Amino acid sequence: MTQDAAQAITTTFGGSTLQGYLDELAAKVPAPGGGAVAALHAAQGAALVAMVARYTTRAKDADNRPVIDRIILAADSARERSLALADADAAAFTAVGNAYKMAKDTEEQQAARTEAITGALLGAARVPAAVVAEADEIVSLASELLPIGNPNVVTDIGAAADCARAAAASSQLNIAINVASLGPGSEAEFAPVLTQIDEVIARADALHADVVAAITR
Repeated sequence: MTQDAAQAITTTFGGSTLQGYLDELAAKVPAPGGGAVAALHAAQGAALVAMVARYTTRAKDADNRPVIDRIILAADSARERSLALADADAAAFTAVGNAYKMAKDTEEQQAARTEAITGALLGAARVPAAVVAEADEIVSLASELLPIGNPNVVTDIGAAADCARAAAASSQLNIAINVASLGPGSEAEFAPVLTQIDEVIARADALHADVVAAITR
């Protein structure tokens, strides 16, 4: 599933109460699971970046206002995309389960089932790959915001970095398990994003350390 396709899905998580979401997550149902959680980590990180940016619109911040306005717009967009990806992940996981349930009594059915499983697994891996892209952008926005952000809410920049880190690390797990199910030869498509995950995690950790340094110096 492409990121554009993921964004086209009607968001259901956005209409859920927090209690309802947690009840569903805790239930013995196939989805939501870790993939949706990863996307929601990204959505929370984006929301935190936007919040800090909105607190950086004081008179004394006038010189930085064009940058701040751009960060707000980018963070709000990342939050919307990430929320849609949470729904896309649940849909992709459901598609995998449905593919495995297809009939396999004849050769034609077996071939159709195998094709459906392959397509579903690819979709299930591509959604967390899209989440990694959102996590990457969130870390970039948070890093850009740190030097100019309102110091009264600087810890929220660190929290945003931590959310992005969790989104990337959790997505790594979901990509890996789906790629493993696809078998040899499927790794090439996802090799770049797996490298990107390591970079996002390292940058998020560095940003967290920078925030700690800023509040303890």
